[in-house]
Amino acid sequence: MKNQAFVIIPNFNGADFIADCLRSLEQQSIPLNIVVVENGSSDGSVELIESKFPKVTLLQQPKNLGFAGGVNVGIRHALENGAEFILLLNNDSVAEENWAEKLITALKQQPKLGIATSKMIANTHPAHIDSTGEQYSTWGLAFPRGRNSTDLDKYDDAKVSIFGASGGASAYRADMFTEIGLFDEDFFAYYEDVDLSFRAQLAGWKVAYVPSAVVHHQIGATAKKMRGFSTYQAFKNQPWVILKNLPFALWLSVWPRFALAYVFFMLSAIVKGKGLYALRGWLASVLFIPKKLVQRISIQRGRKVTASQLNSLLYKGLPSDYKNLHKLVYFYKRWL
Repeated sequence: MKNQAFVIIPNFNGADFIADCLRSLEQQSIPLNIVVVENGSSDGSVELIESKFPKVTLLQQPKNLGFAGGVNVGIRHALENGAEFILLLNNDSVAEENWAEKLITALKQQPKLGIATSKMIANTHPAHIDSTGEQYSTWGLAFPRGRNSTDLDKYDDAKVSIFGASGGASAYRADMFTEIGLFDEDFFAYYEDVDLSFRAQLAGWKVAYVPSAVVHHQIGATAKKMRGFSTYQAFKNQPWVILKNLPFALWLSVWPRFALAYVFFMLSAIVKGKGLYALRGWLASVLFIPKKLVQRISIQRGRKVTASQLNSLLYKGLPSDYKNLHKLVYFYKRWL
């Protein structure tokens, strides 16, 4: 098992919390190859890891490669060293003792299962669900299933179909990476896991939720240190998910809704004083359209599922978390 299973932790200035993460991995019920991809931290993370966790493989990078670029460094290392299963974990998360074993067992039991994802619980008072898998709606919006619910057992039915997995706490079959490729490094951070899950689904791989695989997560602990970061990344990356992956047969039903939501989010960002970050994200997204269209051609050529099959996995309607957008849609329909 040790040679088969690698767990990758990307780290950028996570000295305040990565020690707890690594301790939880050293205490797992199965042996793991633990790999930290050090993304150019300046807070003493390297010294902490080298002094307290000598068995951890530390892959130091000269600059911050983001989540996507960082984990890709670790994934390539794992593949080169014979990995069969590759797990990803955020540096601000703590895994329960049987977390890795539960995810890997799920992958072993189902040959066409490419990704197994965890129950992520937010470290808040009271504790609430962070994610029980990722859903993708007919509005072109991805969202973590169950987020903010204080009923921690509400989504424990493992038989429910899940569209995608959070890159913050999931296990991946190495053969799937070999077939569909790694994370898209242009995303840097945010929605790169949705993009990968989308590509996996299109290629015929399945995604499963394993409720007994539990991690405790400090939501946004790294992103909070960088002003405007999440706003910029969201506006940059969201359109790419559709552009690369959505079959043409579904464009007419998804793109108009997404365009309405995108404009609404842009106006909201401006009102909140984050308009510059949002506009920069939109511009970056537009500049990469030619590259994403080329990627789309390759992805769609390898598609093994029909548009109808994919549509059956989509969440029908607007996610409940977008309350203000719900109000806008309500008034639009009322006065239409």
